[in-house]
Amino acid sequence: MSTVETEQAATTTVEVKATGHVRRELGDHEFEFTFEGDTLGEFLDAFFEEYGCEEMLLAETEAEETHTGWADYPGEPPGRWERNPEGERTRAFARVLVNGKFNELLDGFGTALENGDRVALVYPFMFCL
Repeated sequence: MSTVETEQAATTTVEVKATGHVRRELGDHEFEFTFEGDTLGEFLDAFFEEYGCEEMLLAETEAEETHTGWADYPGEPPGRWERNPEGERTRAFARVLVNGKFNELLDGFGTALENGDRVALVYPFMFCL
């Protein structure tokens, strides 16, 4: 008699923190979320499937990603400035953070997640123009 081994997909449980419009939409600001996989992209896919909110956070076009109200900075701005690749960009003023770091400064949506990591979904109520 042969045995058939079935592979179970790995699951990851992260702590979700939400601010601004995302918090209002979810009705909660902090909770655990378990999903199949171990990357930020897999988290976002599962999270959006269950809770929605994708249109609040992700940009489909460059116009949704940028804003014309930014002040001109003389010369090169300090620090590291990165953009997520197309298809992984956030809306202007919205951010996705992993353990307090912007995902574009990590590995974008390919960022590895471990049990207990914190994923913040940030879309503030107010911004300056």
